[in-house]
Amino acid sequence: MRTIEDVIQRVRAEYVEMPGMRLKTEQVQRLCGIEQDMCQMVLDTLVDARFLCVKPDGHYTRVTEEPLRIHRAKANLKTDTRSKKAS
Repeated sequence: MRTIEDVIQRVRAEYVEMPGMRLKTEQVQRLCGIEQDMCQMVLDTLVDARFLCVKPDGHYTRVTEEPLRIHRAKANLKTDTRSKKAS
């Protein structure tokens, strides 16, 4: 029989191994082979520890220390050639 600490470490390891993983409670349950009550306790513990966060759609994702920064590409829309009007 696994202890709650064992399951917490297992879930934590899965999220560390798979950056960007987004799972709902039922998916974590299947992945780790645990019962619903145990799964919810583990997820709540990891949220309280600020390792995971739960999104409005019910997905649990890892909280990263450094937020992802999106760098937008800048396009230079000016051209050296000018359109010539037909006369």
